[in-house]
Amino acid sequence: MLCSEAKRHGIYLIGGSVPECVAQADGKPPLIFNTCIVAGPDGKVIAKHRKVHLFDIDVPGKITFKESDTLTAGDAVTFFDTPFGRVGVGICYDIRFPEQAMMMRQRGCSVLVYPGAFNMTTGPAHWELLQRARAVDTQSFVAAVSPARNPDSGYQAWGHSTVVSPWGVVEATTSHAPATVFADLDLSKVTEFRENVPTALQKRHDMYKLTDLTADR
Repeated sequence: MLCSEAKRHGIYLIGGSVPECVAQADGKPPLIFNTCIVAGPDGKVIAKHRKVHLFDIDVPGKITFKESDTLTAGDAVTFFDTPFGRVGVGICYDIRFPEQAMMMRQRGCSVLVYPGAFNMTTGPAHWELLQRARAVDTQSFVAAVSPARNPDSGYQAWGHSTVVSPWGVVEATTSHAPATVFADLDLSKVTEFRENVPTALQKRHDMYKLTDLTADR
């Protein structure tokens, strides 16, 4: 469906995430990944991100969740190219890890997209905060897209799909109700900010270094 709609409208379509079942040899049970599919304007899958960081948390009296009971973690940095620039993709809990975002920046991404469904405990506290932090960390646009809240569902997402500029400014957002969020991204602002505040050139590689172990795969 994603590929068909991407081709019909001539767009790049990042399709949230779905369970992906991967068969194993020797009669072993299949692996299940939380996977985001990206379809290109030609109707073909151009990228596939398997969630790298699994949501295993325990906040006493509020929420306990252990994705690793069911899911297998991915092991790759994901991005795809467009005529406008390179786009990186993470899923939900991935946004809490600046190292992954910085690896996408190192690989040339100017936009980072995170489909996610923060809950009613972490959402109010961290959803926008983390988007703004990753935008400033990487000097990139960050778009985080959430399901609307569903009163008939056992799991309530925080909602508030949002787009943040490289300066950490919220460019567009919405509430928890069903809505469409539009944002025009001027990618020249990415270049401008990176030149004005050249953090990539000022890193102390004599003291610390981020190594992308997926670069040669």
